[in-house]
Amino acid sequence: MIKNKYWDIAADIYYPQGFSEDKKYAAIISAHPIGSCKEQTSGEVYGAALAEAGFVVIAFDASYQGASGGEPRYIEDPTQRVEDFRVVTDYLMTLPYVDENRIGVLGICGGGGYAINASMTERRIKAVATITGANYGRLMREAFSGFDPISAMEAMAAQRTAEVRGEQRRVDDLLPPSPEEARSLGLVETDLMGATEYYRSDRGRKPNGVNRSLYSHQAAAVGWDAFHLAEVLLTQPLMVVVGDKVGAFGAYRDGCEIIGRAASKNKELVELQGWSHYDLYDKPEPVGMALEKLIPFYKENL
Repeated sequence: MIKNKYWDIAADIYYPQGFSEDKKYAAIISAHPIGSCKEQTSGEVYGAALAEAGFVVIAFDASYQGASGGEPRYIEDPTQRVEDFRVVTDYLMTLPYVDENRIGVLGICGGGGYAINASMTERRIKAVATITGANYGRLMREAFSGFDPISAMEAMAAQRTAEVRGEQRRVDDLLPPSPEEARSLGLVETDLMGATEYYRSDRGRKPNGVNRSLYSHQAAAVGWDAFHLAEVLLTQPLMVVVGDKVGAFGAYRDGCEIIGRAASKNKELVELQGWSHYDLYDKPEPVGMALEKLIPFYKENL
């Protein structure tokens, strides 16, 4: 557990083979997707693989989610999620085996947008990479609000007022309970089906990866932009990995946008041909292709 201002941040640390506390290692902070947890793709897939490649990797749960503290539960607050990166970076500074000048980040899906945003002002982060990274603010203004953000925020405001007056909290389950249920409802969109197949089956299901959201606290995300001031502040080496099978969550679009906007002189967009957003979470072939690019990127820049 990592001490935050008011609660603890839960994290798992993955160590390289032959690890010794007497040595200094480059470290990578790995951030999970929206509604996910550290035991899923950010930790047990990419975290473990990067540790095998020689890095110390710390995969953490966002505040209000997973095994981390914070009440009420299931809040997706971009400002707090960015602050979590600073807290985890602070913790790395206390570990004698971590080289304080060789800290990188990896963010997956929404964690990618947060990793980019955090890196702009957290200058202890020296290299930034994302896997199918998404700008959660854009998603909230578009698909997640039915492309009507003002009406959505009005409804969120009304729900928050009702809750502080004693009514029951509205916690939305963001996915169908199973792939079979999704198909029976006629849900065939690539990213929505991919998410259901990953999170609602043995492929990716974990107790803390619940994909729930407290509706009354979503308004802050509607007004947030992961890429704000990237053309000025995002100067670190940047690698963005996306699949070229485009889905509704917009990671391909966001990847192209941030590569175009970032002030980084060293930046690369990696397009994995024939793979979709959720294929990159855990399927061996695209994960292996991503790691073939990520590992040299981190070794060169950390």
